[in-house]
Amino acid sequence: MQPLTPKMDARQAPETTPPGSLTPGSAHPLGRGAEVHAPGLAPGAEAALEQQAAALVEEKESESRVRHYGPLWTGITSAIAVLWSLFQLYLAVFPVFDAIRLRVWHILFMLTLAFLLYPAWHGEARKRRRPGWADIVSIAAGYVAFGYLLLNYEAITLRGGWFTTPDQWAATLGVVVAFAMAWRVVRNLAWLALIFYAYNFFGEFIPGPFGHTGFAWNRVADHMFWGSQGLLGVGVGVSATYIFLFVLFGSFLKHSGFSGFINDIALTLVGRSAGGPAKVSVIASALMGMINGSALANVATTGAITIPLMKRTGYSPAFAGAVEAVASTGGQFAPPIMGAVGFIMAEFLGVPYTTVMLAAAAPAFLYYLALLAAVHFEAKKLGLSGLSREHIPAALTVIRERGHLIIPLAVLLAVLFMGYTPLYAAAFSIISTVFASWCSRRTRMGLRAILAALDEGARSAVGVGAACVIIGAIIGTVSLTGLGVTFAYEVLNYVQKDQLYLAGFFVMLISVILGMGVPGVAAYVIVAAVAAPVLEGVGASPLAAHMFCLFYACLSNITPPVAMSSYVAAGIARSDQTTTSLIAVRLGLSGFILPFFFLDNPLLLYDASQDILRTVWAVASASLGMAALAAGLEGWLLGPCTPLMRLLLLTTAGLAIDPNLATDALGLTLFAVVLIWSRARYASGGRSSGNASGGRGVAPDPTRGNDSPWTPH
Repeated sequence: MQPLTPKMDARQAPETTPPGSLTPGSAHPLGRGAEVHAPGLAPGAEAALEQQAAALVEEKESESRVRHYGPLWTGITSAIAVLWSLFQLYLAVFPVFDAIRLRVWHILFMLTLAFLLYPAWHGEARKRRRPGWADIVSIAAGYVAFGYLLLNYEAITLRGGWFTTPDQWAATLGVVVAFAMAWRVVRNLAWLALIFYAYNFFGEFIPGPFGHTGFAWNRVADHMFWGSQGLLGVGVGVSATYIFLFVLFGSFLKHSGFSGFINDIALTLVGRSAGGPAKVSVIASALMGMINGSALANVATTGAITIPLMKRTGYSPAFAGAVEAVASTGGQFAPPIMGAVGFIMAEFLGVPYTTVMLAAAAPAFLYYLALLAAVHFEAKKLGLSGLSREHIPAALTVIRERGHLIIPLAVLLAVLFMGYTPLYAAAFSIISTVFASWCSRRTRMGLRAILAALDEGARSAVGVGAACVIIGAIIGTVSLTGLGVTFAYEVLNYVQKDQLYLAGFFVMLISVILGMGVPGVAAYVIVAAVAAPVLEGVGASPLAAHMFCLFYACLSNITPPVAMSSYVAAGIARSDQTTTSLIAVRLGLSGFILPFFFLDNPLLLYDASQDILRTVWAVASASLGMAALAAGLEGWLLGPCTPLMRLLLLTTAGLAIDPNLATDALGLTLFAVVLIWSRARYASGGRSSGNASGGRGVAPDPTRGNDSPWTPH
């Protein structure tokens, strides 16, 4: 893929370029074989930023700490990864295994790559010539345990669940191998799972309702290894089917150049508007985040380019980092792929995936609308303009040259809505990605690109797969000890049947706490197992309860004190971590508010049983509410807002978001009043009290990072 604009020498794009005026360069395509350049940054600076971003992700996310072998073992691990991808793709089209055998084979491939690629401890040297003896022993132990399961599962089933001593030894070994794998790949989650697992044995010493009679080691190991609610439960079941294929699909999209197409389309849509680079960041991060499902990976890949670009445009470092963190986090609940977490929700609820996808569409749209409005008002407040015409690619040229790359997503949606399973949809979409890339010589995927996509997809699936395996220990503990039922019963003792919002507040706190420091898929599964029954017990629909848990589990990525996405973005932006995280909470406030509105009024969670006109009206009024919320928080509408205007805008937001005709009417009235008031102040010169003047105000110093997250700059 060619750069968007002629590439300049570093001397033509000095670091001292004034904020708000961008020198020519090529946008960040994130695609195969593309040169990645941010306008105004020398290529050397870009490479340093990408290395810094990778280091930050490795520091915060153990899934990113991988070994680097020499040519021989690099080839061996790549061959295993490619074989795994082909194996999964074949079984998606030709299902020759039952569910348990598929899950076991999935784990065998996964643990092989996990012990080969991931170091045993944080300080281990990453560059190695060959695996160590501990890696080989761990892989062999995994083969023994899960191979025994593969060979004897049918016989044990026919025995009616009676386990012999070899069965119990295999179960014990399998549990140990699963924790060892999780320790390497998803260390934070492994610690949490270990705490839950210990509860099986030490819960008998806990007084009160959360204590239990205790369980023997063999009883726990048998439940975790041989049962349907343990390591081989719904988590790894979804990983072995939907998650793997959609991670692989995202890898094929990346290597086809789809990421660059997204970036260019975003530029053509919003690049020239006020604060255009920040809006490009929002759109590109949203589209990439819903595919790759990892907020941290999205911050690192897109943020390494978009954050410096936002800073050079005139946004403060903390604000630029916060925008990227919020945009990347929202991709986990944005259709059509939802970072693959939607498939687990569909399994939990026993509904088609299209139901979950449609239900998430309106909340995700409103979340990103509020973020776009916030960066727009911030740009107006600071007097920032958009990119000049020469930095914007021609829309017709982009569509003509790379518009065919949208075909795989069209195939995905078409197959899903035709009633086929997500497995077939993903498999056909992957195949269609290759054929679509052949429509143009510039995007054509050759054999090397296809093998690279197969390799990268399998490697990326190890992290989320290991998380799905080890959350089986958490779900198994909840089911064996009755912890979920006990927790729901105790909360409902303090919350009356009609106190839905109070129960929602408790669940919000639990969701954010349990979701801290773990991948989005794992966070949702943990929260759904423990907290969703509480909401259902006070009258929420199952879909609303699970979507509520999903939102807050994902938003823990930007919520202090363990705001991992915000901290990685702050490191790239070179801003204060706490300030960046607080600004991110402000920018993502719509995500914290929306779940309470769809909790008892599911109009914002569309399903086929609803009146389409009422749903459209509810979303339209909520869109007005999102704009009012952003204006109130940023302190800017048509000009600077007084404290009373901000209060009225925030009140308008609450009234308009609530899907009720009476509150909508009152919200519209209030918004009209504030709009007329702002227009009158703007016409009479009230704008002079703001930071902007004629759209070309003085931009903030890009080096400052101590701006207040809650008041206008």
